[in-house]
Amino acid sequence: MSPARTLVRALADPGSTAVLDAAGWTTLLTIARAEQLIGSLAHRLHGLATPPEVARILAAAHAAAEAGRTAALWEAEMARRALASLGVPVVLLKGTAYVAAGLAAGQGRLIGDLDLLVPAPALAVVEAGLIGAGWEWVKADAYDDAYYRRWMHELPPLIHAGRDRMADVHHTILPPTARRTPDAGALIADAVPLGNSLSVLCPEDMVVHAALHLFADGDLAGGLRNLWDIDRLLREFADAPGFWSGLEVRARRHQALAPVRRAARQAHALYDTPVPDDWRREDMADPLHRRRLLARDGWGRPTRPATRLAFYIRSHWLRMPPAMLARHLWTKWRRP
Repeated sequence: MSPARTLVRALADPGSTAVLDAAGWTTLLTIARAEQLIGSLAHRLHGLATPPEVARILAAAHAAAEAGRTAALWEAEMARRALASLGVPVVLLKGTAYVAAGLAAGQGRLIGDLDLLVPAPALAVVEAGLIGAGWEWVKADAYDDAYYRRWMHELPPLIHAGRDRMADVHHTILPPTARRTPDAGALIADAVPLGNSLSVLCPEDMVVHAALHLFADGDLAGGLRNLWDIDRLLREFADAPGFWSGLEVRARRHQALAPVRRAARQAHALYDTPVPDDWRREDMADPLHRRRLLARDGWGRPTRPATRLAFYIRSHWLRMPPAMLARHLWTKWRRP
């Protein structure tokens, strides 16, 4: 059994940690750190008996997650203030959206960058507004800057000079060169207002975005955290009347039905996420995806290099056509 399953089992069934010995706890905590799930694990194990050394580690992780939550909400507020006068719809994405909306997916979650979604025609004024409020460009290289602006689904990353916090400004949720084309207009039009001029994606679109981020826009590195997001979202939203049929409709609209169904299957397989029977039928690639998701040893180090390389190549293949990919990789390779 992959050591990473220790983490999967602990998140899905916190009581399973009662049988862990010292080596088992070491495996659990190191893999949780490697997968950026230590805060989520601390939240799930809160109130359970753990060894004193483990309790101290989990308490520190819980405190760090709470501090990160506060910092993320403050960064969103700073962006709101910088952009409020523009009259542009601003949608929070990913971790900041989860905590701002008070969702279970935000509990204990480690949050990195501030991710925003704005209409493509507003990119220039949004960028100017953020720069005027103290953000600055990270990508000094002319090729990287031009590549982002022409081919990516977001502006070149920005960082605030005073707070050292990154912001990614999206105009859609997949690169325009990708083989799938989400309906960015629908994402923004159907977003749910938070009452402070910021919004979050509607529930179905949140799941679609999380699934695309995991299975159509990357190499599955850190995938257990992304899949945990999906588990939390599905558990929170699934009881709403018509959710699953609505999710299928939205997934089709965003050309994302296959990744969304794969996300539901993998969440069910690993975290025992409740999903309808007709969403559980696996395809031949599902075991390979799980092999990649679970590629950690007992010290949290990456394993299965051939599998990881295959998914790395796949991630680039999904993002751009072959000729463009070859040109891009050649350019990056030639740079000092």
